[in-house]
Amino acid sequence: MKDQAFAERSVAAVEDRKKAAVGGRMPGRAVLERTLALASPLVLLIVWEALVRVGILDARFFPAPSDILATLWRLTVSGQLIGHVAISLLRTTIGFVLGAVPGIVVGLTLGLFALPRAALWPTLGALYPIPKIAILPLVVLVFGLGETSKWVIIAIGVFFPLAIDSMAGVMSIDKIYHDVGRNFGASRLNHYLTIALPGALPLILAGVRIGWGTALLLMVTAEFVAAKSGLGYLIWQGWQSFAIEQMYVGIILVSLLGYISFVILDQTTRVIVPWKPEAIE
Repeated sequence: MKDQAFAERSVAAVEDRKKAAVGGRMPGRAVLERTLALASPLVLLIVWEALVRVGILDARFFPAPSDILATLWRLTVSGQLIGHVAISLLRTTIGFVLGAVPGIVVGLTLGLFALPRAALWPTLGALYPIPKIAILPLVVLVFGLGETSKWVIIAIGVFFPLAIDSMAGVMSIDKIYHDVGRNFGASRLNHYLTIALPGALPLILAGVRIGWGTALLLMVTAEFVAAKSGLGYLIWQGWQSFAIEQMYVGIILVSLLGYISFVILDQTTRVIVPWKPEAIE
């Protein structure tokens, strides 16, 4: 009887732990994690400021955070910064959509059908490792220096991770679900929308994270080469004129955009795929 009671308590403890993991972390642990997340950047900034003030770091190359903050405020008040951020976000979003939608469709198709996969996978695998920055001159040559070339290079970079992750997601679906769909006479469109897409969604969302990060990277690169506005242009102009504080402002804003985007994507993933288990620590 004692062994049985011990076993029941052990099972109950495991179940409680799983529920806590799915519903959220323990309150004390969550507070500690938030505190560390806020404290670690502040400590880094304080140390950076101190090292500059005592002369250990060269302020010409590593300006003090207070000076960078003053430049950030000046650019914000002048209205320049808001315009640069808005333009960069617009370019990134358009390029991302142009690459993500066909990437998901192609990935789902390759995952569902063996013949297209056999025909296209070698080409996809050969093109994916090519650095997208390397083909930027060709894109600019074909599409010119306008907005289209920036959208295209971002779309190309986003297409591959979305296509590969979507295909992998479909191929990870248990075969029985495809069989059930065929047995019930599901049309090809229904097969895409009710079997392939939901089953591949966790990996598709992982691809979205990678794709969005790639889109931000390529947005900055494209604005280095052929732009008169945007965060990439702000960074490049700061480097050319040796306005180092301005250069750091652009870099920090790109970093913040990436961080905020990933936080939003994490929350969206929890809503869209609530069945995906959280890590238990």
